[in-house]
Amino acid sequence: MASQRPGDSSHTAFTSLPVVDVSGLFSPELAAREATARQLGEAAAQAGFLYIVGHGVAPSLVEALLARTREYFAQPLAEKMRHYIGRSTNHSGYVPEGEEQFGTGVVDHKEAYDIGFDYLAEEGRRPMLGPNQWADLPGFREDIKAYYDAVLGLSRQLFRGFALALGLTEDAFTRHVSTPPSQLRLVHYPFSPDAQDRPGIGAHTDYECFTILLPTAPGLEVLNGAGEWIDVPLMEGAFVINIGDMLEVLSNGLFVATSHRVRKVAQERYSFPLFCACDYDTLIAPVPGLVSETRPARYQPIVCGEHLYAQTLQTFGYLKRRLEAGELSLPEGARGLSSFGHEAARRGATS
Repeated sequence: MASQRPGDSSHTAFTSLPVVDVSGLFSPELAAREATARQLGEAAAQAGFLYIVGHGVAPSLVEALLARTREYFAQPLAEKMRHYIGRSTNHSGYVPEGEEQFGTGVVDHKEAYDIGFDYLAEEGRRPMLGPNQWADLPGFREDIKAYYDAVLGLSRQLFRGFALALGLTEDAFTRHVSTPPSQLRLVHYPFSPDAQDRPGIGAHTDYECFTILLPTAPGLEVLNGAGEWIDVPLMEGAFVINIGDMLEVLSNGLFVATSHRVRKVAQERYSFPLFCACDYDTLIAPVPGLVSETRPARYQPIVCGEHLYAQTLQTFGYLKRRLEAGELSLPEGARGLSSFGHEAARRGATS
């Protein structure tokens, strides 16, 4: 099915990101939640990227997260490789530089540690859902999980806000979010004057519904509706939110996954994105209430976890090697990378 044309997108030639105070989403008054949701929806439709304040995540959780992350990445490479992501059963652990690539050519100048929803039950495990591989540094598991749980709670409020913004019932999305394969990445961008023009991370859209990002230094750029790369400065106490592939599909293109990248960093940088997804087996398709004769369904259905797994199989070295060896296979109907968003529409990609 042909993807939407660039002219169908409501993305504007924005030069800065909108700011939304989301404290109203926590209000017991429906009118307050609806008013905040309208602002959230306008930002999602016009830019696909926004800052949020009033989110309620305690600064102490952020401080502990950053302290544990710095301690981990300061270790020798051999020590970090003890927790190599290729040793995990649920795609969690240390990601060395060069392990993840969105395409051919220049290697991104970054390392990471990935954790997911810590799914301990034996029944119901999936390729992206299972028990985390935790580093054994003192306090690492406790402090990282405390931050994960708090921001996952925030994601549920945002899911409810996006549902209201689209004219749906508040639980239209959250009833499909109980044990989601929502991944938190601890990303370290080392500063190296010898890195030449190597980017922190190349241009891409995020696979999930939306991302809650906490960066510690500049470097993030987003693509606006005019095809221009726009800088995203730091905002004290704010999270950066961006729309991902799956919310583009669910909203039938009313919200569009926005391409973004991290340029070569001018100083050491840490970044903490939580990629917010629905439950693994959720069928992601345009919500019936957003489909009409004048706006027919623009996307074929995809299974949430299978889409995440397919995209991950195509970007991580340890999985690509297993794929090439015939040990793994792509899910049926798997899409290529960057199959959604403004860039895909410009290329005339199919969806």
